[in-house]
Amino acid sequence: MMAGTAHRVWKFGDNVNTDVIFPGKYTYTVSLEPAALARHALEDLDPRFAGAARPGDVIVAGRNWGNGSSREQAVTCLVAVGARAVIAASFARIYYRNAINNGLLVIECPALAEAVSTGDMIEIDMDAYELRFAGQVFSFPALPAEVREIVEAGGIIPYLQLQT
Repeated sequence: MMAGTAHRVWKFGDNVNTDVIFPGKYTYTVSLEPAALARHALEDLDPRFAGAARPGDVIVAGRNWGNGSSREQAVTCLVAVGARAVIAASFARIYYRNAINNGLLVIECPALAEAVSTGDMIEIDMDAYELRFAGQVFSFPALPAEVREIVEAGGIIPYLQLQT
């Protein structure tokens, strides 16, 4: 992701679990088609989100984003909406891995998570491992090369297909 591209922020708090990201009541009733998943993304937390999110938007959250069950719909619904990344103070480990497997960029940066609000614009510089907001620069840990390659390929399956 190149620096200079601004991404709109959707801000959420601590302990947002997978049942809130993609309501469990739809787990076995909604088609796995991206449009069907996208319609229900975060509907119990912010009913406006699914209809108002635009491709390239970024979710910024507090601690323990994605705790709860291991259901992949909590990642794939955000990918389907067009979310470019989730930046959080911290992630539940299973969510973090599911995000990478599905090509959703996940960045831990507690300082940025405290600084921004919904509607703010941020820049992500993957080469410098920096997030920029309102003249401030926030560093984040470098992603291992393999993780970055998986995310850039669009997930683990496309990544593996490129390897053959």
